[in-house]
Amino acid sequence: QLQLVESGGGLVQSGGSLRLSCAASGSTFDNYAIGWFRQVPGKSRDGLICTRGEFTVYADSAESVKGRFTLSRDKAKNTVYLQMDSLKPEDTAIYYCAADAFAAGHVCLPSQFDTWGQGTQVTVSS
Repeated sequence: QLQLVESGGGLVQSGGSLRLSCAASGSTFDNYAIGWFRQVPGKSRDGLICTRGEFTVYADSAESVKGRFTLSRDKAKNTVYLQMDSLKPEDTAIYYCAADAFAAGHVCLPSQFDTWGQGTQVTVSS
């Protein structure tokens, strides 16, 4: 069974960068849709970027991160990354990666994914 572990969160100043990692175990990412999401306490979980195969899409709710956040993957390490540049205080949230064997990947909504990591906190100071 696929398990996901995020890492790389932390405290960064506005304008800085972080790279989050999502390492998979128990299976390979090859046959899964993968997504990055974030959640501010008290608010809903929002999609950021999702991918399946060669197809990658930003979520409809992710206009604010286009051009700043990118997804990449290292198949040899069975790891997916979220590179976050030009960070802003409003990017402060808990960031999650998720995977699903049946999701198409082009609908980047939390409801499409059934396997989640534990989340990693990102805090951007002004």
